[in-house]
Amino acid sequence: MKIAVINFSGNVGKFTIARHLLLPRIPGAEVITIESLNADECQGQALRGRQFGELQEYLQTVAGVVVDIGASNVEELLGQMQRYRGSHEDFDGFVVPTVPVLKQQMDTIATLIELSRLGVPTSRLKVVFNMVESGITVAQAFDPLLAFLKQQPIARANPWCCLGANEIYGRLKGTKTDLATLANDPTDYKALIAQAKDTTEKVALAQKLATRRLAIGVVPELDACFAALEFKP
Repeated sequence: MKIAVINFSGNVGKFTIARHLLLPRIPGAEVITIESLNADECQGQALRGRQFGELQEYLQTVAGVVVDIGASNVEELLGQMQRYRGSHEDFDGFVVPTVPVLKQQMDTIATLIELSRLGVPTSRLKVVFNMVESGITVAQAFDPLLAFLKQQPIARANPWCCLGANEIYGRLKGTKTDLATLANDPTDYKALIAQAKDTTEKVALAQKLATRRLAIGVVPELDACFAALEFKP
C-alpha cells in the first residue's frame, strides 16, 4: 500500500499521521520525507519536491510506502504530478490531515481541490481530523470544511477518522519508538522507582511510566482512526 500525506498548510500533524498512524499499520512500509525545510528533524529517506521523477520511479519498486510531503514542497510536487500524467494513480490513497484552526481548514480545502483537479478520485482522497479537543465534536470543530465537502463531495470525510490532542507525540518526536511496542512494555517502573537511589533516576523512570500510560491510551484511538480510513489497495 502506498499512501501520500499532504496539505498546503503546516502544523496539521503530517509527521504524526505518517509515523504513528500509517507506518505501523502498513506491512513492510517505509517513510519517504519530501521536505526542504527542517529536513534534519525528519526520519526516513529525504527527497525534494523537484525530484518527483526519481520518486515516481522508486514507487514502482516498493510494495509499501508512506510519503510525507512537507508544506514547503506541496505546490512544486503537485506541479510535477500534473506534468507526469497519471502519476497520482501510483498512490492507493492521499491522506490530508487538518486541525480546527480556520486557516488550516481553508488550506485543507485548497489541497483537496487541487488533488481532485489532478484526477484523484473521491474514494482515494481522505481527511483526518487531527488535534480534536476533548468534549468537542468533529462537526463543531470543522464546520467550514464539512460545509464545503457537503456542497462539493470531492473527498471522504469520516468523523471517525479523528485524533485527539495528545502530548505523547511531542515526547516521541525525533525518536523511532513504536507506540504499540511502548504500550506493551512489561517493565515494572514502579518497582524500579522504589529501588532508585537518587531523585534524578526516579524522575527519569517516572517519565517513562507516564509515557507508557499515554501510549496505552492512544493506540486504540490510532487503530480506530486507521480502520475508519478504509484503505483498499
